[in-house]
Amino acid sequence: MTDVAVIAGSDSDKAIIDKAVNTLVSYNISHEVKILSAHRDAEALDIYVKNSDAKIFICIAGMSAALPGVVAARTKKPVIGVPVSGKLAGGLDALLSIVQMPRGVPVACMALDGGENAAHFAARILGRN
Repeated sequence: MTDVAVIAGSDSDKAIIDKAVNTLVSYNISHEVKILSAHRDAEALDIYVKNSDAKIFICIAGMSAALPGVVAARTKKPVIGVPVSGKLAGGLDALLSIVQMPRGVPVACMALDGGENAAHFAARILGRN
């Protein structure tokens, strides 16, 4: 069983993926990484989330940052959103997209480019010190 699934919307998010993965490794937390866009790979994302045995999802997304909300709408497992800094107001669009989830679709939101803290938070959820 995988403890954490790290999903990014784009290959361009690799630096943030690496931060999360390196921190998960430091805790010896099992993980897997997938590149699946909520927009370009909607069907593949649905299938992955529904069939994943991961306990927690870390979703890294920029621009409209729909990925964490889409994942949270398809699972009851914890979802941690990581907004990616970008060209529009330094990533404020991504941050607000993740923070403003509707009632019943909870997503924990980390700081811009906060892959490392997302992994630390996942470790706390899993009870790892």
